[in-house]
Amino acid sequence: MILVTGATGLVGSHLIKALVAQGKSVRALYRSEIPSIPEASSIEWFKADILDIVALEEAMQGVQQVYHCAAIVSFTAKNKKALHHTNIEGTANIVNACLNAGVEKLLFVSSAAALGRIREDQAINETMNWSEETSNSEYGKSKYFAELEVWRGMGEGLNVVVVNPVIILGDTDWTKGSTAIFKSAYDEFPWYTEGSSGFVDVLDVVDAMMLLMDSKISDQRFILSGANLPYRDIFTLIANAFHKKPPHKKVTPLLAEIVWRLEGIKGRITGKSPLLTKETSRTARASVTFDNSKLLKTVPAFNYRPIPVSIERICSELKKRYNL
Repeated sequence: MILVTGATGLVGSHLIKALVAQGKSVRALYRSEIPSIPEASSIEWFKADILDIVALEEAMQGVQQVYHCAAIVSFTAKNKKALHHTNIEGTANIVNACLNAGVEKLLFVSSAAALGRIREDQAINETMNWSEETSNSEYGKSKYFAELEVWRGMGEGLNVVVVNPVIILGDTDWTKGSTAIFKSAYDEFPWYTEGSSGFVDVLDVVDAMMLLMDSKISDQRFILSGANLPYRDIFTLIANAFHKKPPHKKVTPLLAEIVWRLEGIKGRITGKSPLLTKETSRTARASVTFDNSKLLKTVPAFNYRPIPVSIERICSELKKRYNL
């Protein structure tokens, strides 16, 4: 039996589909509603919050493998308390429940943000960690401390693997998380920065997770990054796939300070989380590269999908989802 937390999120939802396709026995946690997906009837759904210790203990019964995908992803200051509460305390609860239930292996979906993303002088690799100097992100901080809980579990005898995905591209609710960049491009958001980052297809994230879980590899972390690309190139690829106007207004440092404030005011008026915040503004202007060689050397059979091909597929899926 395989337990998946965060099964309704971007990574979790694609993961459970892939596990079911392989004929795996899956128990998936949900908090409010079971998602309407074709695979739903093949999954054992268990209502539980990762902050509910008693429910987690029950959910772990008979489980051999756990994929911990649940997390809050936010770069707005108002969500700081929720970020730390769910991402750190929730992960500690998962680790403790795994230890108590004798789970064979835990795979934790961390984030590249936990490695410290503001490093313009060197490529980021698995030896690095978040620090006050290398990240402006409370989200990154919360994932770093969540990782410490996982390494604690390792010290107590739990087999663990940690993956650190960069910006994940995939089809899901495009008002949330990284998929919001697709809606932004569809809405012809005009601004671009000269920053760059790593990007990865959600299908590659899932493939890597499953390969690592079913291997003898443990007590290691792996960066998951398909390619390092400028943000402008990503937005342009998405806009072209939607037949929309690509971004054409360059964001200078001064303008960035103005734009994120305007986006914040817009967010307060509309009630929606702004795509550009004080944190994301700084990150978007940084030129960051990620070293993805460790996974490729450790698992030679694994290959990343080309990002342009992934974007074409995801845009097609989003068109169907939203009848565009």
